[in-house]
Amino acid sequence: MRLLVATRSAHKLAEIREILAEVPGVEPVGLDDAGVEPSSAEDDLEPFDTFEANAESKARYYQGLTGLPTAADDSGLAVDALDGRPGVHSKRFAPGDAEGLARDRANNRHLVDLLTGVREADRTARYVCAVAFVESDGAPTRWVRGECEGRILTEERGEGGFGYDPLFFVPDLDRTFAEVPAAEKHARSHRGRAFRALAELLRGER
Repeated sequence: MRLLVATRSAHKLAEIREILAEVPGVEPVGLDDAGVEPSSAEDDLEPFDTFEANAESKARYYQGLTGLPTAADDSGLAVDALDGRPGVHSKRFAPGDAEGLARDRANNRHLVDLLTGVREADRTARYVCAVAFVESDGAPTRWVRGECEGRILTEERGEGGFGYDPLFFVPDLDRTFAEVPAAEKHARSHRGRAFRALAELLRGER
């Protein structure tokens, strides 16, 4: 089965392909592999206020375009002291129109600013990843979810990772996600956990 992994992030696609490659009979393919050109319609696929609804929106859209069984995720950071924000708005949390690395830096500065004065014990947070799997048109959506608990630091640490990783401290590792090797991060991350759960679903173990 060719399984479409509906993301345009090279980081995410490489990690997900590595996980799903272990599932017998499943060939993970990306949007470029499936011939899906970028479209302005993609900008409107995540209008909802839950990770699950946004993931389903993307999975249904790309399954309809390609006819392929499709898995799509929506991921983000939920900070307890901010009532779960940035949540589904994690990618565009800070004001402004910066993109790429500049956007990541702006988001991190904004997060640190909002948590000014919040004591360490109250800076708890989690990365969340919800994955929607749509096998065919009309088939029910199936969901899996992965989470990783951590704490938000007052300043960035580490050169690896992306997004909020330099601020996301994992007590069990005693390091941020930006300070650990990619393989170690993938073994612990919300996305790794969610797509390993999808692998179990595809193997009939769920």
